[in-house]
Amino acid sequence: MASSATAEMALSTVGCAVAAPTAYPANRRTRARPRAPAATRIGSQRCKARDNVLMPGVSQALLEFAHNHRAEPGPGIEVFVTARYQITLQPDFPIPGPNSVSFIRCRPEEADEVIREARATVAPYRLPVMWILDPGTEPPDFAEHLANHGILPNPHNFDNAEMVLPIAATVEAPDIPGLEFLDALADLATFQKMDAVAAEAFASVPFPSPLQGTGPGRGEREKVTPEIAMLERRRLNFSAAGNRRFLLATIDGEPAGSSNVALFPPAAATVNGGAVRTKFRGRGIYRAMVAERLKIARDAGVDGLCVWGGDMSRPILSKLGFEKVGWRRFYLDTSAS
Repeated sequence: MASSATAEMALSTVGCAVAAPTAYPANRRTRARPRAPAATRIGSQRCKARDNVLMPGVSQALLEFAHNHRAEPGPGIEVFVTARYQITLQPDFPIPGPNSVSFIRCRPEEADEVIREARATVAPYRLPVMWILDPGTEPPDFAEHLANHGILPNPHNFDNAEMVLPIAATVEAPDIPGLEFLDALADLATFQKMDAVAAEAFASVPFPSPLQGTGPGRGEREKVTPEIAMLERRRLNFSAAGNRRFLLATIDGEPAGSSNVALFPPAAATVNGGAVRTKFRGRGIYRAMVAERLKIARDAGVDGLCVWGGDMSRPILSKLGFEKVGWRRFYLDTSAS
């Protein structure tokens, strides 16, 4: 999900014993598994199996998904699951966020060990990661343990709102002259343009820089650099996953915005990466991209949209009808990169 948040909802917490850790490598990668800790109690925000009465129109399935959805292994995605945390890595997308440590549930005396253990798992990949805390994080003062290891709040987009939008909601797409949506997974050139839009819009995020050589449209072929090869692997992995849709918004043929949606029927779809280039802001393109992804999600038969709304997107999403149901806080760890 792309944006994040805080929930004021009162949700019950249940405990359960979890089996020994399992590593799920993707693309036939083989990595050492984290050491098996003893089974621990996990705090969950799962409500009882009944209709949601606090937020009419928002299904319980959508809320459950928003609070508890965990990334699973897939093309280009490696997941390490333990009783105390989950590590998700995307080696071909070497930025924090897609690479993360999340769902931390441990005893206070285990916190420092968890940090050392997770870092040891990430170290061979040489990737920056985001430690993602949520209302169920245990111990509650885990952020202090992170600080003791030099892992501090992300300077950009630290506090994110977990937000949902029921599938029956209406988001009117504005009439924008010259606006067209292209399938960014269709070919490398389109995917590269979409990635360049995101890199420009999210200037504070260290996106890989694939644009070397003369570049398309300048009379010579683009050099196939390692960065471009990585971008192509990412495109092919997203295509192989089968549930991802990436959109490049253009105005009269010029790249203007980028966004994507991941479909998890029947529960929900997650919307990510909504970005608009500075020169095109103020025209309603972000709203149009939300409306387009809502249409895609409705066609897929899901209950609604989930998103983590950051400082820039949260106010817009609220105006479009998204409701805040939880939060995520990001802590940047560059020790392995």
